[in-house]
Amino acid sequence: MAPDEFTEILIKVNIEKSDEALEIAEYSLSKNKLMTALNRIYYAIFYTTTALAQKHDFRTSKHITLFQWFNKKFIYEEKIFDENLSKIYKKAFQFRQKGDYDFYYKPDLEETKKLMSDAKIFIETVRKSFLQNL
Repeated sequence: MAPDEFTEILIKVNIEKSDEALEIAEYSLSKNKLMTALNRIYYAIFYTTTALAQKHDFRTSKHITLFQWFNKKFIYEEKIFDENLSKIYKKAFQFRQKGDYDFYYKPDLEETKKLMSDAKIFIETVRKSFLQNL
């Protein structure tokens, strides 16, 4: 298998993982399971960004490194995406962190719904930038 074929497979796998995470987030939100919804919303964004990184031959196992790479390359240097996408990504990460590690945190339904809506915008925008070439 050629390296570019392998990269294409990795991208598709991460897109599938993103779709599944978003589907689980929507289901969790409908059942008022907000902690799970927040976690899956973040991972839907994360997997989409991972696919983008793979398209650009960038690899990392660190969440913060991926976020920093996305911001540097696509928000500030190349200005491909609006800064609002960085804010969505950061907010999703922060809520996921709170949900996973702050035992006193109780998610807000309206905030979670807004983040779901924002995540869909993030995912759609980022995917449009690179999926047409797959």
